[in-house]
Amino acid sequence: MNAFGRRNGVGTAARPGFGVARPMQGGAPRPDNNSPRAEPGGEQFPSLDTLPLPGELAAPEHGGNMPVLQQNAMQRLADRQAASGEAGSSRMEGFETSIHKIKEQVLPRLLERVDPEAAATLGKDELAEEFRPIIGEVLAELKLTLNRREQFALEKVLVDELLGLGPLEELLADPEISDIMVNGPDQTFIEKKGKLQLAQIQFRDEEHLFQIAQRICNSVGRRVDQTTPLADARLKDGSRVNVIVPPLSLKGTAISIRKFSAKPITLDMMAGFGSMSPKMATALKIAGACRFNIVISGGTGSGKTTMLNALSKMIDPGERVLTIEDAAELRLQQPHWLPLETRPANLEGQGEISIRDLVKNALRMRPDRIILGEIRGSECFDMLSAMNTGHDGSMCTLHSNSPREALARMENMVMMSDIKVPKEAISRQIADSVDMIIQVKRLRDGSRRVTNVTEVIGMEGPVIVTQELFKFEYLDETADGKIIGEYRAMGLRPYTIDKAKQFGFDQAFLEACL
Repeated sequence: MNAFGRRNGVGTAARPGFGVARPMQGGAPRPDNNSPRAEPGGEQFPSLDTLPLPGELAAPEHGGNMPVLQQNAMQRLADRQAASGEAGSSRMEGFETSIHKIKEQVLPRLLERVDPEAAATLGKDELAEEFRPIIGEVLAELKLTLNRREQFALEKVLVDELLGLGPLEELLADPEISDIMVNGPDQTFIEKKGKLQLAQIQFRDEEHLFQIAQRICNSVGRRVDQTTPLADARLKDGSRVNVIVPPLSLKGTAISIRKFSAKPITLDMMAGFGSMSPKMATALKIAGACRFNIVISGGTGSGKTTMLNALSKMIDPGERVLTIEDAAELRLQQPHWLPLETRPANLEGQGEISIRDLVKNALRMRPDRIILGEIRGSECFDMLSAMNTGHDGSMCTLHSNSPREALARMENMVMMSDIKVPKEAISRQIADSVDMIIQVKRLRDGSRRVTNVTEVIGMEGPVIVTQELFKFEYLDETADGKIIGEYRAMGLRPYTIDKAKQFGFDQAFLEACL
């Protein structure tokens, strides 16, 4: 008999280009309002006799400081076309492959010697200690000899398989990985520093991957199977997970994991990363502290939730904050914080609790602020009502490409509901409720930037009037594809300065915006 109370028995081609595209030279300093305007043409539009002949490479200018395209546009299009079409495989090679082959032989015999209930009560380190002599016995039976490195690797793989998420554990432990996208058992992509790349991990088969997906969903009371092939869940560290299984996913079970940093990101850290300017960080700190109603707009993976977490650090510790999400991922640092989460329908199609139900209920819970993880539909009307009825400082996120489009989306989402309200009344309520829209964007070089900070002023006829406080302007691009730009304060007096004055931040807010 061993430590787990079981017997020690043996179980069972490129096209020629016809012209060279020259990049617009945007690196020169912008003239201020008092300096004379540049002559037409100049750097942006050189005369025809200075352009290279077809087939020639453009020569670097400005002493090599501003990079130029090294090949013509048609050549790059041909290269892109030739490179596309082949799907990558995540199958491992070398050392990892041999370890996984040994694992497949050892795992069935190991399970015969292990009491699952006893194993579930132990941590990973304790379980590895208990496994070590048993693994030695199994390896002796199989007549396999491993060195110390291979033994430690085998122990880790076996513990991850039994207690963790199998091959995903290695990716979850890497702090540089921000996204994990599993496209069936043979292909897994990861995102590092904003760029996608293949991950060298291996699932046995579709059944192995499906079991891991079920383990993730079951841990938070959700389920995924052929009757409910879609599921939103979260990991213990708050990372967001989406699972979709066959027959909806044709390549096998697909798992998308959005990891969150273990260390909370602040506005100062974002300014240090280059995601915003120091003046923008100051203005956003004041907006969070002075209870502005804020909408964070952006595309998928642009950093909306990260921005919402950073803004929430400016909330007064004495305020009662309620967060409402489909899958709880916000991590607020305030002592008086109550997270709420939706519930899907059961097998009979009953018992669903939507975001709208939670928003209505939250209004009866004496909140100072209500924070919505994301608005997608009719709950937008209830959120606007909360902002407009004494819950100043409420925040939410939505998917949109610009502040103006965010306002239009909010109008459309209210009109999607069963509330029969004229469009002009909806626009007026948005204008009265929302104070500021923060637009975040992930640029093509992988960097995440705050591209616009816009105030909502009010109505002028049927149109919602806004004014821009800050803007990110694209200037140029380095040889390795990194985008160069500048954050500009538009020099306008903020309309919300009266709200900041109530908290004593009017002068600091004005100085940050000018």
